[in-house]
Amino acid sequence: MTGNATVLTQLLRQRRSVRDFRPDPVPDEVLEAILADACQSPSWSNTQPYRLAVASGELRNRLATEYCAAWDASLAALKSGAIGKLRLALGAEGRPDGDFNTRFPYPADLLPRRRATGFGLYKALGIAREDMAARNRQMRRNFEFFGAPTVIFLFVHRGLREFSVLDAGILLQSLMMSAQARGLATCAQGALANWAGPPKRAFAVPPDYKLICGISLGYASTSGVNQFNPGRSPAAELLLAPR
Repeated sequence: MTGNATVLTQLLRQRRSVRDFRPDPVPDEVLEAILADACQSPSWSNTQPYRLAVASGELRNRLATEYCAAWDASLAALKSGAIGKLRLALGAEGRPDGDFNTRFPYPADLLPRRRATGFGLYKALGIAREDMAARNRQMRRNFEFFGAPTVIFLFVHRGLREFSVLDAGILLQSLMMSAQARGLATCAQGALANWAGPPKRAFAVPPDYKLICGISLGYASTSGVNQFNPGRSPAAELLLAPR
């Protein structure tokens, strides 16, 4: 392989979804370089149907507080039974206000991979399957951005429908690879799409743009959870056979 191919292969295989970050801030010039790289991503007719909102420092802390409050209120309502669920449905504090519904059954053929990843992650964290309190605490870490000093919110244009999401995925991969090349770590978080209110109150989001996910960005800690690797299927398992 050429030098560039070797480097790319290493970056792709070394990247992990990091779930525990050091508090060290990301230098402005590094963040700007990562965003500049991401903006080189290809898109449908070069429409670039996405927007990014970046929060560090006090704004990041404010968003974490809002997200955690929403999670805490939602969890408390769900624990209170049918009445709590009804209150959530009627718009009580903590009711998810995301632009996309993230709560849906997984297709049967994809469920085994999802379960294997979840079981492996909780094993790495030392959390027993029946320990709901510990599982809820770990879920809450999503809304603390796993301690990352910077969080990025990714919005997609509703007018380009599924193809906005396709292009956003390309942008997201470019961003994560650029961060990895600079010694930073990332975690793409669908959980943040449960509540669109906090980032929409913090940023001037155009009305046609919907929150698809967040990305925590920073320097990985030495926590053992960051060594967790669920693995990937070999290409042979993903390739379709000709008829």
